[in-house]
Amino acid sequence: MQEFRRNVSISGSQEFTGISLKNPVRIAAGVLGVKEALRHGFKEMGIVRSMTALLEMNQKDGFDCPSCAWPDPDEPSRVAEYCENGAKALADEATTKKIDAAFFKKYSVEELSQLTDYQLNKFGRLVEPLVLKPGSIYYEPISWENAFELIADELHKLNSPDEAIFYTSGRSSNEAAFLYGMFARALGTNNMPDCSNMCHESSGVALGETLGIGKGSIKLEDLYEAEVVIVAGQNPGTNHPRMLSALEKCKNNGGKVISINPLEESGLVEFKNPQYLSGWVRPGVSIADIHLAVNINQDIALIKLILKKLAALDAKSKTVFDHTFLKEYTEGYDDLIEDIAQYDEDELLRLSGVNLEQVEDLVQLLASKSKIVVCWAMGLTQHKNGVENIREYINLLLLKGAIGKPNAGTCPVRGHSNVQGDRSVGIMHFVNKDLNKRIEEHLGFKAPEKEGFDTVDAMKAMHEGKGKVFMCLGGNFLMAASDTTYTAEALEQCELTVQVSTKLNRTHLVTGKSALILPTIGRSEKDIKNGKQRHFTVENSMGRVTQSKGVLKPASDNLMSEPEIIGQLAHAYFQGNHSVDWKSLGEDYELTRSYIDKVVKGFEGTEERSKGAGYYLPNNVRTLDFSMLSNGKAQITINRLPQHDLKQNEFMLMTIRSHDQFNTTIYGLDDRYRGVYNERRVLFMNIDDMATMNLKKFDVVDISSDYDGKIRTAPKFLIIPYNIPSGNLAAYFPETNVLVPYNHFAEKSKTPISKSIKVTVTKV
Repeated sequence: MQEFRRNVSISGSQEFTGISLKNPVRIAAGVLGVKEALRHGFKEMGIVRSMTALLEMNQKDGFDCPSCAWPDPDEPSRVAEYCENGAKALADEATTKKIDAAFFKKYSVEELSQLTDYQLNKFGRLVEPLVLKPGSIYYEPISWENAFELIADELHKLNSPDEAIFYTSGRSSNEAAFLYGMFARALGTNNMPDCSNMCHESSGVALGETLGIGKGSIKLEDLYEAEVVIVAGQNPGTNHPRMLSALEKCKNNGGKVISINPLEESGLVEFKNPQYLSGWVRPGVSIADIHLAVNINQDIALIKLILKKLAALDAKSKTVFDHTFLKEYTEGYDDLIEDIAQYDEDELLRLSGVNLEQVEDLVQLLASKSKIVVCWAMGLTQHKNGVENIREYINLLLLKGAIGKPNAGTCPVRGHSNVQGDRSVGIMHFVNKDLNKRIEEHLGFKAPEKEGFDTVDAMKAMHEGKGKVFMCLGGNFLMAASDTTYTAEALEQCELTVQVSTKLNRTHLVTGKSALILPTIGRSEKDIKNGKQRHFTVENSMGRVTQSKGVLKPASDNLMSEPEIIGQLAHAYFQGNHSVDWKSLGEDYELTRSYIDKVVKGFEGTEERSKGAGYYLPNNVRTLDFSMLSNGKAQITINRLPQHDLKQNEFMLMTIRSHDQFNTTIYGLDDRYRGVYNERRVLFMNIDDMATMNLKKFDVVDISSDYDGKIRTAPKFLIIPYNIPSGNLAAYFPETNVLVPYNHFAEKSKTPISKSIKVTVTKV
C-alpha cells in the first residue's frame, strides 16, 4: 500500500510581487519610523487597542516587547519605550484578525502552502486547538483534553524517549521554558534543540571558552560612557533599533562608534530619536564614525591586521596594551604576539577588503582608549569559523584590558526576546551535571546523562526516522532551519508534529503524519486564571530578569498559556504518577518560580526581585573571576584565517533581514533602508560584478550552491545593484535558506553557515 503524502509546497509562491526601487532612506527612526509603527498598529489592532498596548510595552508594570531582547533602561520613557519593529511585532501578535475551524475547513494545507510566508502570517490569530489527522489535508477542531491525550499516546508508543524532540523558540517565558525543559528530562531525553543553536550558539561557545560564561559582560549603562563601541556583523537600525538610543548617548558623551560590516546600514548612518523633540525637528545624529566594509567572513583578517599594528605601537611605548591586566588576568599573550608576527599586513588588508587609511584611523583611536565595547550579531556567528570570529574580537578586548570594568566588555546582541532566559533556565541539549543534581534534589527525578540533539542533529534524526515526535514551543522551525528541502523531508518523516503558536506559519503545513496546532496566549495579552491575572518573567540580553504582564484581552477564551499547556501535557503523560505536580506548576507561576530559584543557578528570590527594574543574574566576568578556566585566567586564543577557496564565478552570499521582518516573520514587503519596495526575491550585487557577469538591474537569476556534490538552487531572484564589496552578495532569508547545507556549520557550535554560502549566479 502506497504511503499517503500531502502535496504541500515548502516555499510557497515564487512569483514576483511588483518591485519598486527608490533611494535608500538613510535616517533611521525619526518621524517616518513613528508613522510606520502607528500605521501597522492601527491597521491590525485599531487605534485604542494599539495605544493601550504601546504605552505599556517595556514599562516596569507592563509587558516585555515580543520582538528582540534589547534591555530596557532603568527609567523607561513613558512616551515610547519601543521601536518600529517592536511596534510591528506587537501589531502582528495583537491583531484583531482571527482564523478558526471554519477557515481550516475551507482551506486545505495543500492550498495554504502555495501562499507566501507573508500571506500566511496575515490571516490572523489562531484561536482553537486543531488536529491534522493521517491521510487528511484539512485541520479539524480538537478539544484540549483530546490533544494532550494524543500527544501522550504518541510519546508512550516510542521505543525510546530519545525518539522525541522538543524545540524551543526564544519568545517563551522563563516559566514555560523551565517546565518544558524539565518535562523533556522527566520523559528521559535531552533532545532540546532551540533557536540559539541557529544564531548565537557560536557566541556562547566562544565566550565560555575565553571568559567562562556564555553571555555578554556589559550592562546597558556601560554603553553610554564607552570610549569606543565596535558594532560588528550587525544591523541595529532594523534588528535592534532601540540600541541606537544607547549609541546616541555614547556619541553625546564623546564616544566613537565603529561599524564593521559588508553593508553600510542606515541605522548607523544617521539616527533621529523619536523619544525627544529634537528627534522630530532637528537633524539626525551621525552614529558611525568609521565604517569598515569588510568582505564577508574576513573579520579575523581585519582584527589580526589591527592587532598587528597595535602590537607594533606597543613595542615602542609599552602603553598600548594593558600589561598589568594581561599579567594578572590572562593567559596566552606571548603565543598571540608570536602568531600575528607571521602574517603579512598587505595580505591581511587584501583579504579584509577594507581601506588602509580607515584601518590606520581605527588603530590610532584604539591605541589610546581602554573603555571599549564590542557588539555583534549573526554577521560573526553564522560561519564555519563563527566561534573563532568572536574569539578574535575578544582578544582585542583582553589586550586592551577592556573586560570586567565599567563601560567596556562584550555585548552579543540577542534576537528573540528571552532566548537567553530559555538557556538560563535549562533549555540545552548538553548535560549540566550540577543542574542534574539540583533537579534530583528538588524535583525528585533523575535527569538523563546522555547528550541530546541540537538543531542539526534533530534534523538528521528526523530525516533518518529516528525522531518520531517533534514538538515546537513557538517558532517556525521549517523556515528558521538551514537546508529547507532537507528539513521539510525530515518533518514529514515524523509520526506527530506539534506546534504551540499564536499565528499560522509554514511549519503548520509541512508536518508529520499527524499534526497538532495548540494556540497560546500572546505576550501582550492578559493571562487570567480563576479570576486572577498571572505574570511571567524574562531575561534580557544583558542578564537582567524582569516581570512581564499583558494588558489586552486575549484573542479567544479558548487559548491556553504556554506554562499551562506544558503542565497539562506532562500531567496527561504521567497521569499524576510522578514526583512533580505538573498540573499545579502549569497553573501557578509563583510556584514554578520558587522551583526555578531552587534548581537554576543564579536565580534567587525571583518573585520579589523581578519586580520593577528586576535583578541581574551573576556574571563572573564583571567580577574578574576566571577560576573556572585554565590556570584561573581568561584565555587569549589563536584563531585561523578562514579558507573559502572560491572558484571562478563563485560568490560569497550572506543572508539578511529586510526592514519589514523579524526573524522568519514577514510584516511587509518593503525594505526602505535599502530602497526596495514590494518585493523580497532580490539579490544585492556589486555593480562591477554585474558588468563582469553581463547582468543588468532586474535581470532574473537562479542562485545555486554546491556542497559535497549536491546542488541546491533558490530560483527566480531579481538583480539589484548595491554598494556591497565585489565578490559579495546578499539576499533575504528565509527565501535563501534552501541554499544552506544542513551538514555545513560552525566548528564547535554547529551554527549554520548562513552568512557565508558559496554560490553561483545563473541568468534565467
